[in-house]
Amino acid sequence: MSKPNTRRLDREIRATERKLEAVHNEESWPLNSAERRKLTAALVGGSYRVVRGRSTGRADRAVANVWTAAQVRLTAELTALRTERQRLVNEHAKDKAAKTSSRWW
Repeated sequence: MSKPNTRRLDREIRATERKLEAVHNEESWPLNSAERRKLTAALVGGSYRVVRGRSTGRADRAVANVWTAAQVRLTAELTALRTERQRLVNEHAKDKAAKTSSRWW
C-alpha cells in the first residue's frame, strides 16, 4: 500500500502556522471579519481618547483581547488539523496491518 494522502492537510497546517506566527507579530491579515471590526473599533476609540487627552486603558485591553482571541482560535484550528492528520495516518496504518496479517503464507 502507498502512503496516506495528507498533502491537503499538510498544506492547511502550514498555512495555519503562518497565520499564527503573523498574529504573534500583530499582523492583521489573518484576522477574521469580526476580529477586524473589534480591532478597528478599539483603535478608533483609543485614538479618540488620545485626542481628548484621556487614558487609553480600555482600548489597549480591547486590542490585547482581539490578539489573544485570534491566537486561541488559530491554535484550536491547528490542533484540529493535526488531530485529523494523525487520525488519517493511524487509519492507514491499521488498514495496512490488517491487509498484511490476512495473508495466508
